[in-house]
Amino acid sequence: MTELRATLRLQLHKGFTLRDAAAQVPYLAQLGISHLYASPILTARPGSQHGYDVIDPSRINLELGGEEALVQLVETLRAHDMGLILDIVPNHMAVGGDGNPWWLDVLEWGQESPYAAFFDIQWQSHDPLLSGQLLVPFLRSDYGEALRDGTLELVFDAERGRFHAQHFEHRLPLTPPSYANILRGSEDAALRELGQRFARLGRAGDSRAQAEQLCAELAAQAHKVVPLLGSFQGRDEAAQKRLHALLERQHYRVASWRTAADDINWRRFFDINELGALRVEHRQVFEQTHAKVFELIERGLIDGLRIDHVDGLANPRAYCSRLRRRVRQLRGDAPFPIFVEKILGAGEHLPQEWPVDGSTGYEFMNQVSLLLHDPHGELPLSELWQAQSGRPGAFQEEIQQARRLVLEGSLAGDLEEVAQRLLHVARHDIATRDLTLGAIRRTLRELIVHFPVYRTYAQACGRSQQDRRFFQQALDGARQTLTEADWPLLPHLDDWLGGAFLRALPPGRARRLRALALTRFQQLTSPVAAKAVEDTALYRAGVLLSRYDVGFDAEHFSASVERFHQACRERSAQHPLNLLATATHDHKRGEDCRARLAVLSERAAWYAERVRHWHQLAQPLRRSHLQQAPDGGEEAILYQALIGSWPLGLQADDGVGLEAYLQRLLDWQRKALREAKLNSAWSAPNEAHEAACADFLRRLLCEPAGLALRIELAGTVAAIAPAGALNSLVQCLLRMTTPGVPDLYQGCEFWDFSLVDPDNRRPVDFPARQAALQAGDSAADKLANWQDGRIKQWLIQQVLALRAAHPLLFSQGDYQPLPVTGPHAAQVVAFLRRHGDEHVLVIAPRLAAGLLAEHDQPHVPAPRWADTTVVLPGELHDFHVTGLLAPCRFAAHQGVPVAAALAELPINLLRLTS
Repeated sequence: MTELRATLRLQLHKGFTLRDAAAQVPYLAQLGISHLYASPILTARPGSQHGYDVIDPSRINLELGGEEALVQLVETLRAHDMGLILDIVPNHMAVGGDGNPWWLDVLEWGQESPYAAFFDIQWQSHDPLLSGQLLVPFLRSDYGEALRDGTLELVFDAERGRFHAQHFEHRLPLTPPSYANILRGSEDAALRELGQRFARLGRAGDSRAQAEQLCAELAAQAHKVVPLLGSFQGRDEAAQKRLHALLERQHYRVASWRTAADDINWRRFFDINELGALRVEHRQVFEQTHAKVFELIERGLIDGLRIDHVDGLANPRAYCSRLRRRVRQLRGDAPFPIFVEKILGAGEHLPQEWPVDGSTGYEFMNQVSLLLHDPHGELPLSELWQAQSGRPGAFQEEIQQARRLVLEGSLAGDLEEVAQRLLHVARHDIATRDLTLGAIRRTLRELIVHFPVYRTYAQACGRSQQDRRFFQQALDGARQTLTEADWPLLPHLDDWLGGAFLRALPPGRARRLRALALTRFQQLTSPVAAKAVEDTALYRAGVLLSRYDVGFDAEHFSASVERFHQACRERSAQHPLNLLATATHDHKRGEDCRARLAVLSERAAWYAERVRHWHQLAQPLRRSHLQQAPDGGEEAILYQALIGSWPLGLQADDGVGLEAYLQRLLDWQRKALREAKLNSAWSAPNEAHEAACADFLRRLLCEPAGLALRIELAGTVAAIAPAGALNSLVQCLLRMTTPGVPDLYQGCEFWDFSLVDPDNRRPVDFPARQAALQAGDSAADKLANWQDGRIKQWLIQQVLALRAAHPLLFSQGDYQPLPVTGPHAAQVVAFLRRHGDEHVLVIAPRLAAGLLAEHDQPHVPAPRWADTTVVLPGELHDFHVTGLLAPCRFAAHQGVPVAAALAELPINLLRLTS
């Protein structure tokens, strides 16, 4: 079994397949990666760029090369002593379209389908028009309009003898008993008799088997059937009524996509209509959705799992426990890491009782980001942002506004379902039967608005201590915004939603109602948080974009070295194999983009002055009749996006380079405007505003009118880029030396100035990276030419080689923070990793923009450190200290002078030997 030392994430799709991944294995092995970390590989919707829209979990995606390519990849990995970690998606599948056989079967047979219990459907909806039916909100227009325009039409599959309705890519199978409504219009007696037999299917014992036989007979008479379609087609009002009557007899109600927000009666992934949630808490669903994964594990093809969106599951702890048990059945006690994608809030820890090895590492991204931000920059940048945008400076205000927007918009139907369930709970108890739906809905909404984490995990035995603390915060917040008339409901919600033990209730209806309400509530708060924070607030706030990313505690601007050390020690004690990520397929800004923007926290006053000047320079770029596009906030965010992502070496007069850069920025800008939901939105695009913003950006980057501003922007990037690169190297070093397993994202071994997807999923130039790794130039040469990114790749290779040579030191070694003395003590991070007789000292600068000053390399000149010194523990004073990344040697009793340790390189690792 290959020891887990470092992972690298690859995004697989038909343009980069499993065979393409296999071709990169020799390079990744030379880089020092121990495990390839692959995006989902089960059969997804055709053309999927990410694999999270699975339509068939029983097969390897043929677009990726299929099972043969997977075996080839694993054989190549084994030849290089590497393993494979697979990303799996237990929460949802792709629905709609015509590719998911389970979903199509549910549409055809309704509650009689063997897959009806697979999807999280509320068949007995509170909407009487949906009783026993599934809402299918896939129409691009209103239902009546689709009928009139003929975009919703009746189709006969002559080969299979089956009818379905079709709306663009969406196939909607008709239930076989309803075929009678079509066939009774035939002049052919045999077809009419066949129709009567179809009508009797609903009363037959073995309807499906009989339906197959009847459909085969129908296929044999296809030439007689096709003419019948005409009476259901076209703009003829009578034909439309016939088609409508036929559709009303189905197990679903077809509707406009806009109805989903209010009327949805099945759980989705967030608010995405094309992703239907699964009830993986049921054993049969668990086994069938995981059967292929378990087969691959048993065959020894997979060495670990990453669980996507674990918070969407009804009971994450039970799921993880069941998964761990199945893995042990297949692999015994052999190490098999399981990681969960989990967004941790401020002060939240991954539940210790989950049998997993840790999270995917979003919280580390946040911790290292906080470390690299100067607290003195928060106030001036906040004041600048509020003056320019008129929006709140406090991120918490943005979150609460966004939560209300989501609960009143795209997730209103999900909120209503939980409120209705709580109403049933209330009505079942004589003490609460007079509570009204309106009061429950209001109180529930405010509770969720103030929820400080994605979700709680209360079960029959109530809440954990951690969950009690978070729920109390939500109760206290709700009390502040509710009227006093609704305050009495809060204790009831507290009890119903996990505060009281379900086990204290006798088995029966009351207990079932409470359990269902609790499950639905905990599955609602997570998508509300994701849609409000990740997909709204992170695009509305603009104090400093480097503090707004997935999994970030964006209410906080910075944190001390002591806080960083505390987090590392907690991780070492609780989840020593936790992944440490600084870039992901979901990030809003690349790791080096964020590192560069963090420098602005150190130069806040300087930056504020420049932005005010840019605002004046930008006036000629606005069209006279569209002065408000972009508005002040959009303009301020645009400048930060430009500064963070501006390619190194791009000149203000480079027409070809600027045109290519513009295309990237236009994609980002459109997404940013719609996600913010202020002047445009995905559900209601404001094309005029978007066009005006795009015109402003185009003129800024590519036309003579924007040259003066371009020169200013390029100059600003040049001024902060060395300090940004230094931040990047520090971030990279900390990811590879603190407790946990470093996780790299494809291509990020060079500088990563990407923006949100699709920008962060662009093809990677692997040949260039392979060539750089083969180059024989020194670290000093790479540092001198730092703009090409090879110094970052060199650092990764060197430290991963050290991890391979001393595996126990980094996987099990102690983490000991070290004190620093001298004039720049607060600008140094130093700690010791120790295991047995092995000791390695890590030294890295932070908040060093002032020390760099005008220096054009990401390396603080040694004299500027003065007598800043890392103090070593007394028991090591007889040891000798030797540099590993750059040569140096000291006697430990004098401490380690930072100026000497960092004389050759901006960061260093040092070995202590007796």
